[in-house]
Amino acid sequence: MILQICDKVQGDGKVLYVSGEESAEQIKMRADRLNIKNEDILFLGETDIDVVNQAIIDINPKLVIIDSIQTMYSEELSAAAGSVSQVREITSQVMRVCKSRAITTIIIGHVTKEGNIAGPRVLEHMVDTVLYLEGERYFSYRILRGVKNRFGSTNEIGMFEMREEGMCEITNPSEVLISEREDNPSGSCIVSSMEGTRPILVELQALTSQTSFGYAKRTANGIDFNRLSLLIAVLEKKAGLMLSMQDVYMNVVGGLRINEPSIDLGIIMATASSFKNSPIPKDMVIMGEVGLTGEVRRINLIEKRLKEAERLGFKSCIIPESNKKDLKDKYKLDIIGVGNVNEAMKKAIG
Repeated sequence: MILQICDKVQGDGKVLYVSGEESAEQIKMRADRLNIKNEDILFLGETDIDVVNQAIIDINPKLVIIDSIQTMYSEELSAAAGSVSQVREITSQVMRVCKSRAITTIIIGHVTKEGNIAGPRVLEHMVDTVLYLEGERYFSYRILRGVKNRFGSTNEIGMFEMREEGMCEITNPSEVLISEREDNPSGSCIVSSMEGTRPILVELQALTSQTSFGYAKRTANGIDFNRLSLLIAVLEKKAGLMLSMQDVYMNVVGGLRINEPSIDLGIIMATASSFKNSPIPKDMVIMGEVGLTGEVRRINLIEKRLKEAERLGFKSCIIPESNKKDLKDKYKLDIIGVGNVNEAMKKAIG
């Protein structure tokens, strides 16, 4: 992605690519594979920040890439590279040199297993913009998400697919994520999730089976495990489904991770559909937050979600009753308002 960004600034000035990890040969091999045409990309394989700063001053590039901040060090500090003091000092030096010369700088940071930038959080506080590139290792889709932006909104995302020619933008994520849903099996449900200000329709798949152990197993891929356990408890208590001896597996198709509460009702409906072996209508979208008492609660940006479902050709949609009362626009969708999970099950599964 960084090399593709470097290619996009072709003709606007020199680009200085500082790498403390990969050699010039490795970067060149990747650039050739991605068909990078910008001849103004200069490479510097260096980890000493004093040498890097002097190169920035001498070259005065339009764009500087630091890859990665954890490999850089300053001889003025005795701490190891990547430590709190080193990262803070190096970032401060780079910002001082580049901001005084109006040079755009991209600092790449390693990401921990938890999905956070490795090292001290002070790095995120110092810079103007923080972007996370998210995605599962074994899936080709990636989401570029802004979590901080001093000069604009963070309510936007970009979705890309990793291909041989590089990161390619997906202009219609919903269509891609539900394109392979041809038949109508039980345990499958389409939900609407807001990624920034963009509504994305995603398929949830649930599987319930009689446990062969002394206690039931719960597995969640793409959603919060604790949220799944909570919603299963709601199904047992409020809908009367005996899932205590059922293993429950939940998966978000496409490798995405969704934390938005509006998919609660979809999780419950997909689980109930698998347990009863009764499919949900293929042309139905389900959305709504579920409380501990089984009530279906209001969600935000309902109009955008409905318009996305309508655009993709869905015929019906189950939403919270409180949202339905406030709808002003007319939709081709058959909009069904529900107040609790039992009403939703009657409408979706029967």
